[in-house]
Order: sequence, then C-alpha cells, then structure tokens
Amino acid sequence: MLLYIDPGTGSMLVTIIIGLFGTGLYFLRNMLIKVRYMGKKEKISNEKLPVVIFSDSKVYWNVFEPICDELEKRGQQAVYMTMSEDDPALEKKYEHVETKFIGNGNTAYASLNSLNASVVLSSTPSLDVFQWKRSKNADFYIHIIHSPGDITMYRMFGIDYYDAFLLSGEFQGEQVRKLEELRNLPEREIVYSGITYMDTLRNKYEEAKKKGSKKDGNKTILLAPSWGPNGILKKYGAGFIEKLIATGYNLVIRPHPQSYVSEAEYMEELKNKFPETDKLKWNRDTDNFKVLLNSDIMISEFSGVIFDYAMVFNRPLIYTTPDFDKAIYDCAWIDDELWTYDILPEIGIELSEDKFDDIGDIIKSCIDSDKMAEGRERARREAWMNSGHAAETSVDYILEKLEELKAKELEELKKADTAKNKSDDSDDEDNKDDTSSESEQNESEDSEDSKDNEEINEVSETEKEDE
Repeated sequence: MLLYIDPGTGSMLVTIIIGLFGTGLYFLRNMLIKVRYMGKKEKISNEKLPVVIFSDSKVYWNVFEPICDELEKRGQQAVYMTMSEDDPALEKKYEHVETKFIGNGNTAYASLNSLNASVVLSSTPSLDVFQWKRSKNADFYIHIIHSPGDITMYRMFGIDYYDAFLLSGEFQGEQVRKLEELRNLPEREIVYSGITYMDTLRNKYEEAKKKGSKKDGNKTILLAPSWGPNGILKKYGAGFIEKLIATGYNLVIRPHPQSYVSEAEYMEELKNKFPETDKLKWNRDTDNFKVLLNSDIMISEFSGVIFDYAMVFNRPLIYTTPDFDKAIYDCAWIDDELWTYDILPEIGIELSEDKFDDIGDIIKSCIDSDKMAEGRERARREAWMNSGHAAETSVDYILEKLEELKAKELEELKKADTAKNKSDDSDDEDNKDDTSSESEQNESEDSEDSKDNEEINEVSETEKEDE
C-alpha cells in the first residue's frame, strides 16, 4: 500500500525541506568564507586590483600612455580597461600593466560597476550619472583632464561623484570648488599634475625640430573643423574652401573623425567637389602630429586641438565661435566667463563670415606677426602647470593614495581584531566565573562532608567510652 500524505501535510513538508535546504546553504556559505579568510587578514586587499585605468575611447590613449609607462617603470601592478577594440594600448607589451578590452556599452559598464579596486583613474565624465556607476567595491575615483580648457564644459553633474582631480590650471580648481559650494558637495582632493599628452607632444616636437623641416617653401593652412551644425565645413560649406584655395597657400583639410560617420554623405560631396591636388590634401591620419608639425597656421573652432597647436607648436590660429548654449553644461551654474573665451582673443584671431573676402590678408598677417606670442605664453602659464612632469606627479599621487587606502584598511582590520579579542576575553571571563563558582560550590560541599565526618567520629568515640 502506498503511503498517503494529505495536501496540507505535503505542503508543510515541502516548506520545511526548502527551509532546511536554505539554512544549510547559508551555513555552508558562511563556513566557506570563514575558512577562506581564517588566518589571512590581508586576503581581501590582495584580491583587489590596486590600480584600474578606464578609457571610453582609444583617442585618449595619449593621455594614459605616459601614466601606464610610469607605472610600469615603477613595477606597479595595474589594469588598463578600454572600450575600443582597436585601442593602441592593446598592442603595448607591459610586464606589470595589463591592457584589456572590456566590450562596449552595457557589457563594459557591467564590468565597471562591479569593479573590486582600490584606485580608479579615468577621463570619462558622468560617473554615477548615467550607465557608469560607482562600484561598492571600488574605494577611490580620480578624474584626469584630457585638455587644458574649462572643466565645466562637461554635461551637467559630469564630475560630481569623483573623489579627486588631476588638473592643469588653477582656474579649473576654482571651478571645481564653486560647483562644490553651489551643490553642497564635499570638498574633493585636487592635484595640479599637468597634462600628460602635451608633455609627450612637446618632446616629439622638440625632437622633430632637431631633425629639421622637410616642407617646401610655400606656407600651409591646416583646416581642422569639428563636426555637427556648428562645424566650419557644415556651417560655411564649399564656399569657404574655395576662398582658402584662392589664397594660393597649400591647404590640408582634416575633418573630425565623427564627420565621416554622422555626415558621411556631405563629406563625400565635398571630397568629390574638391579632389586632391599638389596644393590640396585631405588628411585622415590617426595621429595628428605630422599634420600639425607641417602646417603654418590653423583654422578651427574653439576645440581642444587649438590649445595643442598654440601652446606646443607655438603657432598662430584663426578660430570661429559657434553658437554655444550653456544650459546643459556645468558652466551654466557659474556666472564667471569661461577661461576659453577669455584666452582665445590672445592666442588667435576670430573669423566671422563678413571677413571671408579678406581671408588671404588675415592669414598673411597672422603668419608674419608674432603679436600673439605673449598670449600663448599666458595660456601655457595658466593652463599647463607642472609642465614636463605630469606623468610622474600623477603616479606619485596615485601611489600615495594607494598606500593611504591600504593603511586605512589595515587600521580597520586591527580595530575588528581588537573588538573580536575583547569579545573573546569577555567570554573567557564568563567561563572563568563559571569555573570559580563551581570550585567554590565544591569546596563548600567538601567542607560540609568534612564536618559530617567529624561528628560521626565524635559519636563513635563516645560509643567506645560507653562500652
């Protein structure tokens, strides 16, 4: 006969079994953790990645390469994580620095959001604002700038959740402090480390100067527009290129890489209308060093490359000022004028559409005159602090912070041990009290037995006398 269990009893048994199973798993899990870390108080620290560098694009490898080189030189273990599958970092052979592709989009952010690391360094804004979240297992996040301009040019709240900043100018630090005050943020650490990629760029430039120029005698204009509706090519079109060709100078057009993606059809039209000649070239080199080196004047918007050109190559520029709506940027919170707007008139000449017919004369006056030299020196002084030592200073700070975090963790472990020892001592004291009570009780019982024995002996002696 089959054993019958009514539905109510069956349900109760299933609940009990699931409860016992869950309790067992919980018990085993805790036992494994205890066994794993028993006598290995440094194990948690050893499992953490000491230094992680995150780059959302290969274009920032010039920012991080000098830092990775310096970490390698000092024998410091680190991991460089990139969202670009063709990042040049992946071809670099290091012994102590690991370079790895972590995927794109949500795949990459899933890795970043669960990082177990001590120090995380990145130039990517909007930490803890969009997909990229602070990991609860990462201790300290450092933001490093990738251009010498205003740090408030990021989208709103772009730097609010970093713990520290590696900057290149005091005006950037002042902007950070103002945002902290306005938003009631804690005061973060600021180090004026300099600009890593500009140090490298200047070293390359000095070496190239020693080798001498291979240019012909004709001057070269570099047209380096950005992309989008405010970009020179899109805003002024083919007519502007025709004006530049008419000057008789050599012309190199180097569109922003995104133009070939977002404005592909328009770019194709322009290239068909203006095919390459001896005096006109279209440039798409990954590295812009050679094209910057071989030009005499640059025409661009107020993007980061104009500062490279003026401050490193010490050459004149002509710039256009696009329509800029501050509403969605951090700079909208601050009434002060942007440093970029303040310095531009001192390092270049603004070009408006009503001056296009005079573009040849304007270019000649810029090339022949050195009146902007003082402005370029001011830009270097204010936006390129610690020139030549950015990588060393950055790594000094990273390693100091790493040691500080290790010391803090060790102190917390010591406090935990002290608390545990106090708890153990308290338990021992309780056990001692229990033992003492038992001993006193036994002594009392022995005393009573002894007294009883004495009385029995006395009775015996009395009986003997009676006999």
